[in-house]
Amino acid sequence: MTDWRELIQAVEPLQDLRLHHDLVSTLERDWHGPVDRPIPPVHFYTPTFKSYQTSELKTCGKNAWPAVSITGGDCKLQCDHCKASILEPMIPARTPEELWRVVNEIIEDGAQGMLLTGGSNHRNEVEYAPHYDTIRRIKDEFPQFRIAAHAALVDDDAALSMEQAGVDVAMMDVIGAQETITRVYHLRRSVADFEATLESLVRTRMKVVPHIVIGLHYGQMLGEWKALEIIQRHLPDAVVLVVVMPFYASEKKPFATPDSREVGHFFRAARAALPTTPLLLGCARPPGEARMQIDTYAVMAGLDGIAHPADGAVELAARLGRRVRVTPACCSIVVGDEVMALGDAPSGLELDVETIVQEEVRRRASTRGLGIPVVAAPAAISSSPNLVES
Repeated sequence: MTDWRELIQAVEPLQDLRLHHDLVSTLERDWHGPVDRPIPPVHFYTPTFKSYQTSELKTCGKNAWPAVSITGGDCKLQCDHCKASILEPMIPARTPEELWRVVNEIIEDGAQGMLLTGGSNHRNEVEYAPHYDTIRRIKDEFPQFRIAAHAALVDDDAALSMEQAGVDVAMMDVIGAQETITRVYHLRRSVADFEATLESLVRTRMKVVPHIVIGLHYGQMLGEWKALEIIQRHLPDAVVLVVVMPFYASEKKPFATPDSREVGHFFRAARAALPTTPLLLGCARPPGEARMQIDTYAVMAGLDGIAHPADGAVELAARLGRRVRVTPACCSIVVGDEVMALGDAPSGLELDVETIVQEEVRRRASTRGLGIPVVAAPAAISSSPNLVES
């Protein structure tokens, strides 16, 4: 059995990556725990591996899953990590008539579905009620068109209304710390309200895909563990984990970059708490070395899907013996698959480690102007203790 540090050293982009020895060792022990534990496959959504697009994969279309906001760029909450800026690039559809027109236009442009959202009122509710008849009309007219809606906070009646209107997937952020709800979201609601929302949603026939934003409390981990407990009590169809990227935070209330080791430990806890629930690492996470560390831990923790992985993550998964499926995809395709609980049908191309290594050599050579030697046998690489921190 090859030590995981040797496997990591066999992956050229990860050879200089600082990782935490205790966490790597713990994840390796978890991996080899139960004798009959099957090695989980992993699905990567990546803009790389372009050479496979023309021959075996459909080209990704930027308009496959557009985001539509029923409030345009308006939001009453003005949360510290967002300031409503996330709504600005979305397609506005402020009235039912606009929503009908927008949907017809995006379907004509090739859309498979849409992410439907909007700014919240002061109670963290997206006021969909005026649009429900139109949503129902859309589903009746275009039954194959998928609608994923950001639910925010709802009660039983609102959840039932979403289902009856034809919403396919309901999403929400689960927040487990009252201090985060009050300070970051500027909201007079409780942790219990978030749990009640998830409970209401899972009672419906909609697919339910909650998100946990790691580091939501100004970059610190505060309510994530409680959020995980809430999800464990009301099992959804899938869970998306993201790491806070507060590009719009003010200088007066800055966000720190979450500690990668803590993020890795949370991945481990999430996998243990939800052993049969699909876990996806979404697009949002910090750039640079932190992203490479986070993605490496996600692979070793056994997450089911990773959107736009950092260099080395795909090869590492293959070297760990995981079945690797890769879909060359833009963000819209990733959104579509994640909200449909990692997809209803197989997509992408299954690759082995040799194919992945060859593609990585080709890609790095094309970007650097020279070939990069990659060792094919991980046992030929000796681990470097200077690269793993305790």
